[in-house]
Amino acid sequence: MSGEPLSEREFDAVADRSLRALDRAINEIPDGVEADLQSGILTLEFEDGVKYVVNSHRAARQIWMAAERAAWHFDYQPPEARWVAQRTGDELWSTVEAVLSRKLGRAVKLER
Repeated sequence: MSGEPLSEREFDAVADRSLRALDRAINEIPDGVEADLQSGILTLEFEDGVKYVVNSHRAARQIWMAAERAAWHFDYQPPEARWVAQRTGDELWSTVEAVLSRKLGRAVKLER
């Protein structure tokens, strides 16, 4: 991550804002998935019982996602105001849309 790392308070604020926005956007999807945000953990549950998890990880100052037997660790990029996985270059919202699209078998576009 470039520049100064976020303070714990800054991280908590931006991660909470991001997770709340994802929760709202995913709950707008007509059917197939339900999102539930509790204590910084966003659980996506599908009709077949499969769960994906997106959560804030304060110690690492990252948002972590586990889905499709894979894991992503997203760092906040203040200049672009977005979360990016350093290892893959994947962006949080695009990655969530991609895994939801694959799981639901249809294109999913989340309202940001």
